[in-house]
Amino acid sequence: MSNDNGLINAIKSHNPFDRPLVVRSQDIWVTGFPDVPSLNVHASDAIFDAIEKVRTKQQPVIGITIKAERGLGKSHLISRIRRQLQTDGSALFVYTSEINDLNRIKAEFLRNLANSLKHIGSQGMSQWRELATAIFNEAYNKIFTPEQMVRHFSEVLKVNSKVVEHWTDRVLGIKHDIENPDIIAAILWTLSSNPSEERYAINWLAGQELPQSRADALGLANSSAQDREAQAFSTVRQILDLISDYKPIVICFDELESILMCNDAGFTASQVTAILAKDLYDKIKRGVFITAMFPQTWTDQIRALKEAESVTDRIAQRSIELTYLKSEDIIALVSQWLKDFYDQHEVTPPHSVYPFDEEKLRELGKEKPMVRKVLQWCAENWSIPTEIITPPLLKHPVESAFNKEMAALKSKIKDDIEDNNKLANALRFGFSNLVGQTLENVKIMEIVDVKTRSVDQGYINFKIVGEENANIVKIGIAVLEGVSGMFLQAGLKRLIEYKKFDLTRGCLVRSKNISSGSKAKQYLEKLLSKHLGGEWVLLKSEEIQPLLAIDYIRKARNDYELTEAQIVDFARENRIILDNNLIREILSDPSGRIPEDAIDENI
Repeated sequence: MSNDNGLINAIKSHNPFDRPLVVRSQDIWVTGFPDVPSLNVHASDAIFDAIEKVRTKQQPVIGITIKAERGLGKSHLISRIRRQLQTDGSALFVYTSEINDLNRIKAEFLRNLANSLKHIGSQGMSQWRELATAIFNEAYNKIFTPEQMVRHFSEVLKVNSKVVEHWTDRVLGIKHDIENPDIIAAILWTLSSNPSEERYAINWLAGQELPQSRADALGLANSSAQDREAQAFSTVRQILDLISDYKPIVICFDELESILMCNDAGFTASQVTAILAKDLYDKIKRGVFITAMFPQTWTDQIRALKEAESVTDRIAQRSIELTYLKSEDIIALVSQWLKDFYDQHEVTPPHSVYPFDEEKLRELGKEKPMVRKVLQWCAENWSIPTEIITPPLLKHPVESAFNKEMAALKSKIKDDIEDNNKLANALRFGFSNLVGQTLENVKIMEIVDVKTRSVDQGYINFKIVGEENANIVKIGIAVLEGVSGMFLQAGLKRLIEYKKFDLTRGCLVRSKNISSGSKAKQYLEKLLSKHLGGEWVLLKSEEIQPLLAIDYIRKARNDYELTEAQIVDFARENRIILDNNLIREILSDPSGRIPEDAIDENI
């Protein structure tokens, strides 16, 4: 070979297999791993056939269940479907894997729906903008592209501030089944070239309460927390029906087993999601549902439901099982990964699986391995043939996963930081790993739930019980970031009720300012008064990200093939929790002051 040195240097410099081999939710939306079309081609062909049948109106709705053991490529398959739909534009795509509150599954799905439609579709812009453009084109008999539509919206808005109101009225003239006109208005606002207007419109569509000034500016009505939960399913149905007027919708439910909790009725995440999919199946006009799960989950949880037959008849009209790899599959898999690697380094290997021995790879095929096991074998056996290489220093088994989650957070932190449950879970896990230690003069004894009636649930996330200067302290933590208006007011009201909730100190965690003259501001002033001695700790993106990353790894530890002990060890070894400024600020003596760097949420 003429490029011997380049080839050897490339192999020495980088092991393409030495990376987390888990497909996480963020990987579904990017080209994270090389796709090998021949792997599980029977499954992708069956799904594309279902999409085509729905697209051509041969069938209105089709439910597909994918059953496969861990590591057989369920998420790889879903990523392939997503990429193909982005290429051919035959359907819009929704992905659900993160559910933080199983008791509010409809509201959680609405949030996932809104966030999925923010991703780029087949026309180079968000799927929300594709939908808004289709709605406008039908109402006005136009043929704008989303890019042209964004320019048109900007031009018209300059001369007519009521443009969305007028367009909404026109659309309602042809969309008689839309119950809430604000849904149309919010979708049209996603065409705005002003990023904050687009973002607030999507937040509203996701079921969030907007700052009243923003809601007024967009002409959207704010609802109470209770009303939003009650309205969530109706909003979901109306959005899905709007999409169905133009394209099928493909909805994927994945990673259900990684959610290690039950709802108040005792149902697992897989059961709750299956029932939701059944309800959606019954209500929408046109779509394909894909539910991925382990065979044991299907047998032990889905088939065990009281309404099992009505659920399975819908979500598993077609049942697909993924298969273990054969020798030819292994050669195709490794060849594709290596092709991408060598193309990137602009070198040519002597054969497609170099530096591996093809016969050894074929031998692996006799063991019927999973994709992940083959790639792990490649990572461990990556070396220049016949050359002794000094073995690299061993990395902590959690390091690659941590780097992967931190990298993913860079692109999605704006969404994650609006999710109070995610933030609270990350903080709680952090404090739970400090039990028995003394930090900022507080010896942490236990982390517990706050005992509440149903009307008070969801406001104070947890309580830190500790000892400070020989006195027992009970710090109630309320993360109130992605909320405003009545929910913020209700949360602060409860945070100052020390006797009712058995607290000695209340701690608000939030980055955004609170409007002067509001009831919430009055409660805040009481919290920070000398009498109550509470604190407002400023939430900073760079401080919460490592805590979120560690908590995400904990939740996905089975996929990463890690133990909780390894994750805790990594966090301790790198002092990720112990030296975290947000953790320390929560425990430190309250300043009683409003943080100077709090963000004006109207900016």
